[in-house]
Amino acid sequence: MSIADALTIAQMNPDGSVPVPEAPDAQANAAAAALEREAQLEALQTQMADLQEVLSKPLSEILADHERFKKAAAAWDAFGAMWMLSQRAMRRVALDLAEQQGVSEADVVARAMAYGNEVLNGEDVDLSGSIAPAQMAHIARHKLFLRNQFRQG
Repeated sequence: MSIADALTIAQMNPDGSVPVPEAPDAQANAAAAALEREAQLEALQTQMADLQEVLSKPLSEILADHERFKKAAAAWDAFGAMWMLSQRAMRRVALDLAEQQGVSEADVVARAMAYGNEVLNGEDVDLSGSIAPAQMAHIARHKLFLRNQFRQG
């Protein structure tokens, strides 16, 4: 390739100015930016369609949905409080019984963590039938999260 082949003769703009040559990868960058803008536009259009769907409902229906969601959230909140209370009460019972037998709190916690990890990492470990099949299915759906929690505990 000769130097003459590598040279490009610039044509003057109609207004008499000299055009600034584009960098070789400018077209690729422009194409990538255009694709990104197109993806953003599609995401915004989807979001707009979702909002239009909500806004097209009568206000009474929107408020009814909101009330139903609030009731469901309140029920889950009450369930969480009940679960937390029962767990704390069972922990107290376990610690009282352990103390009567001369077992330390650290040993009780370590044993509980071992049982939890056994359920999370074993196959069909239900702690001698104390975890119902529906509860095992629920635990299975959240294993990744629970494993992380038991590692930190």
